[in-house]
Amino acid sequence: MERPVSKPVYEVADIIKKYGDQYRATGKVPAHHLCTLSAIERCRTAALGGHINVCTDCGTSKISYNSCRNRHCPKCGGLARELWIEDRRSELLPVRYQHIVFTIPAEFNDFCRYDPRFCYNLLFRTAWKTLDTFAKDKKWLGANAGASMVLHTWGQNLSLHPHVHAIVPSGGLDGEGNWISPKKGLRKSGFLFPVKAMSKVFRAIFLKAFRKAWTEDRLVIPPSAPTKKADIRRWLHHRHRQAWVVYAKAPFAGPESVIEYLGRYTHKTAISNHRLLDLNGGKVTFRYNDYRQNGVKKSMTLAAVEFLRRFCLHILPPGFQRIRHYGILSNFHKNKALTAARVSLGSEIVADKPKPSRSERTKALLESWLGRPLTDCPDCGAKDSLVRILLPPNARAPPAGRVMMAGA
Repeated sequence: MERPVSKPVYEVADIIKKYGDQYRATGKVPAHHLCTLSAIERCRTAALGGHINVCTDCGTSKISYNSCRNRHCPKCGGLARELWIEDRRSELLPVRYQHIVFTIPAEFNDFCRYDPRFCYNLLFRTAWKTLDTFAKDKKWLGANAGASMVLHTWGQNLSLHPHVHAIVPSGGLDGEGNWISPKKGLRKSGFLFPVKAMSKVFRAIFLKAFRKAWTEDRLVIPPSAPTKKADIRRWLHHRHRQAWVVYAKAPFAGPESVIEYLGRYTHKTAISNHRLLDLNGGKVTFRYNDYRQNGVKKSMTLAAVEFLRRFCLHILPPGFQRIRHYGILSNFHKNKALTAARVSLGSEIVADKPKPSRSERTKALLESWLGRPLTDCPDCGAKDSLVRILLPPNARAPPAGRVMMAGA
């Protein structure tokens, strides 16, 4: 379980506070981008309200402001991530897991900017259809597979780089509920399907659906795209001839490494506050890994307005689901499918227990981080001594220190 880390020196919220107005003045900014920037700027400030924890024994107090809970906020998501991981932990099977990454070429970036909902939905559908096609082929597996997928739209330098990370159990269920393992040739290496073959199928499925949407005017066309039919055909022909990237990483060593991956990737934002190195003179400097040079750590400096522009490239459309489950891991199938898989694999089946409420799980998680009950004073150690005083939004909280309680 990941514990909270020390507070960073600079935050994305600081950049928005100082340079957000300049960025908004550059032109038309979508309404949901404005809402996201506003939420991040006000996160854990008096603008969102909060509470004061006061010890009835020693009188010390601590102010805590509310979080914005926006999924793009670098300060939020820690609790949601841990609770989500707990849910996934119970679904792991005693098999190896494959990590496969599906990436679309940079030539589609403008389409992603102008019609992100269509492009990212198509990326998800195509990635799963590619996996499902190979899984059902008896040459490779001949079974119903499953996958958990998460969308990332960024590169380390905040440029647009849409790709889907897929976690796939090595095997699947046949029509009778028996677990089918990968073919002998691939079983030893741990890889599920041949990457080069998947790349070609992935490209063909994506371009077929993309061409159909373009010709039927179901796609928002960016100004940079061709408009004449001959030019459109030529553009699509070049994409057909282009090498597409499907990358299979080394298989996970075991279930715990899958959990570690989930913790690092599922609820990740475009950039964490801890990567920010400097904010001065209208410029932002941040740290990044250059994977073209084997992950060498480097720093990059951007104008603050350009930094915000790149950050906003990765704000997803409202309600867009960036984590999805398919096949035997989908919500519709997983309960029955996972039970059948465990029976076939000879794994112990744990009886369902009443699940604690979200508030109870959150309380238990926070107490495990703090190492004490939430109602105990962190200063004097008095038991059940903390009293919470709620603050309305925009309330001016008293300075942190000693607060006299009524009747004290």
